[in-house]
Amino acid sequence: MKKTGIIVSIFTLVLLGLSSCTEKSNANTEHETLRREPVRVSILGEEEITRTVEYTATMEAFNTVHMAPTSPGRVEEIYVEMGDKVKKDQVLVRMNDAQLNQAIIQLNNLEADYYRLDTLKQYGSIAQQQYDQLKAQYEVAKENVDFLSKNTTLKAPFNGIVSHKYFEAGEMYSGSPNSTAGKAAVLSVIETNRLKAIVNVSEQFMRNIKNGMEVSVRFDVYPGEIFSGKVFRISPIINNQSRSFEIEISVNNTHGKLRPGMFGRVTIDMESTNALVLPSHAVLKMQGSNVRYLFTEDNGTAKRIEVTPGQRFNDKIEIISKELKVGDHIITEGQSRLIDGDLVDVIQ
Repeated sequence: MKKTGIIVSIFTLVLLGLSSCTEKSNANTEHETLRREPVRVSILGEEEITRTVEYTATMEAFNTVHMAPTSPGRVEEIYVEMGDKVKKDQVLVRMNDAQLNQAIIQLNNLEADYYRLDTLKQYGSIAQQQYDQLKAQYEVAKENVDFLSKNTTLKAPFNGIVSHKYFEAGEMYSGSPNSTAGKAAVLSVIETNRLKAIVNVSEQFMRNIKNGMEVSVRFDVYPGEIFSGKVFRISPIINNQSRSFEIEISVNNTHGKLRPGMFGRVTIDMESTNALVLPSHAVLKMQGSNVRYLFTEDNGTAKRIEVTPGQRFNDKIEIISKELKVGDHIITEGQSRLIDGDLVDVIQ
């Protein structure tokens, strides 16, 4: 009997010990389950935003003219140097005028014959055919003199700057291509009071681009400064390789800050639309990937949702997700400590 009593006592102690361990385990589990992470939330709202696209571009002179006579000849005088500012119709180059002088002599002779025959015609002393032939020769000679006069003396086509000088006085102009553009020229003159940028725009924005629409242009050499531009030409053709089309943008440069060849960033406002916008720091990035996600709070539980970021507006960002809607509680503080399904305590 004593032996049996001892066994019962030991068994009872074991049961009591197991019961005590179970209670402690349950208490610990309950404690862990009830622990909540403190977080702050923001109500997801919808705002009207203007979608923009940015393209890079190299600025070009608005107009470029490679000045050259129509035929080879000796360069007699060049009155400007590279970098000189010129005004419209200012004489820049004088070519050898031997051909012009010959044409003037021929014109003078024909002019004398023409007026003599004109007098005789009035008295009916010559045939109409003879008069018409001389008149035609006189008109051709007159046009030839005008033509050679314009090409012997080269004048500036607009207010601008001499960008290149390819000859010196006394050299022979051959008519062969020699300019940076692969064209024959004695001088190149550019218009810089306004510049232009040629931008290749994606086909998807074809409906948004209009002539006369305003754009903004930024340059790395002028940080924080915005220059205004305007679309003035749109290509009617879409490139079937790049699926894009060209537009030309004029940029005012009366202040003289910009130079052809400068690198710029063109920003174009496409359309206004409503979008889901929230503080940018609410969005997290999965380490080692491009996956972006955030946490919402629903009845004290954190839910992990993958999102696609859209445009950024200072400290806010547009969010694209089919799982989100206006009014959702987005966790904006404490989210870096969470995993999907964690219990959270929203604090003010």
